[in-house]
Amino acid sequence: MPWKRSPRKPWRLPRRSLVAALFLFSLSSSFLYFVYVAPGIVNTYLFMMQAQGIMIRENMRTIGAQVYEQVVRSAYAKRNSSGNDSDYPLDLNHNETILQTTTFLPEDFTYFPNYTCPERLPSMKGPIDVNMSEISMEEIHQFFSQDPTIKLGGHWKPKDCLPRWKVAILIPFRNRYEHLPVLFRHLIPMLQHQRLQFAFYVIEQAGNQPFNRAMLFNVGFREAMKDLDWDCLIFHDVDHIPENDRNYYGCGQMPRHFAAKLDKYMYLLPYNEFFGGVSGLTVEQFQKINGFPNAFWGWGGEDDDLWNRVHYAGYLVTRPEGDTGKYKSIPHHHRGEVQFLGRYALLRKSKERQELDGLNNLNYFPNITYHALYKNITVNLTPELALVNEY
Repeated sequence: MPWKRSPRKPWRLPRRSLVAALFLFSLSSSFLYFVYVAPGIVNTYLFMMQAQGIMIRENMRTIGAQVYEQVVRSAYAKRNSSGNDSDYPLDLNHNETILQTTTFLPEDFTYFPNYTCPERLPSMKGPIDVNMSEISMEEIHQFFSQDPTIKLGGHWKPKDCLPRWKVAILIPFRNRYEHLPVLFRHLIPMLQHQRLQFAFYVIEQAGNQPFNRAMLFNVGFREAMKDLDWDCLIFHDVDHIPENDRNYYGCGQMPRHFAAKLDKYMYLLPYNEFFGGVSGLTVEQFQKINGFPNAFWGWGGEDDDLWNRVHYAGYLVTRPEGDTGKYKSIPHHHRGEVQFLGRYALLRKSKERQELDGLNNLNYFPNITYHALYKNITVNLTPELALVNEY
């Protein structure tokens, strides 16, 4: 009897194996989520808890100081009530908001076109009415088109006095089209009130590489210096909105950290070396520290490295006093941008890398377009454009 081959049955994945595969896929996805996203969430949560504790302690200190002050004032009032109309002849009130009103020039101040603009002008009123609602770039263009003194690319300078500083505002950018007009709505009037000569440079990253904020700043510096002999550089995140126009965007003898109090951190400094959000350096200072590092791909760490560079160069960082350095942060997510997990290894080698990684090893190929309020510099960044020799 001839032998017959039995028909082959279609291969099927056992149900247990399918369940196991789905379980492994879910487990790996969760692992990747915790690697790239959760550390930032946990860090923010822990800081918020720490900030609440700090605020409670500060409130208790404030209450204690107020009670002590009232006791002292009462004693002075009793001692001097017979011979002095003032309840307390010594000025015990050191509130900065009261001091500020007497240090800025009066409303009837006269400007002289041939003299340098003062730093504390009557046009600088203090707190800004922040409007975080979305507005289109077309609406912003239409609004500022009524001001003929704003030139193409967002260039502006005062006509009633000589600007004390020529300021290039550098904004790193990718996929934040709704944030940019909100920033312009607040920042342009503020800089005009401060009588600074300024222009905006939006440095936009193209391509699929992780966002490199620091390298974009270096590109922006190179391109801005081709336009004008700027003497002050402001490195400005697009989602940081200033709350006080007395936060003067000029530079000084030391690098400046403007965003000292951010609302998402409960207006507290996360740590003393925090140098993020908005910072300013003179051209000389920025060149001396060799700019930002180029090796930070993804978010996090580049500001800490900048802090290290500043101190290795012998500088100290200054900050606005009181509530002048308050900012609101436009709520957002990192939109696919990954956290840079290698930042701690680089930060441990900050000093060794400072002379090797920065302005001196930067290469790029820009695509430049001019808009009514800013100059757009689009670059496709890759690690090969800023190679670093072994150190």
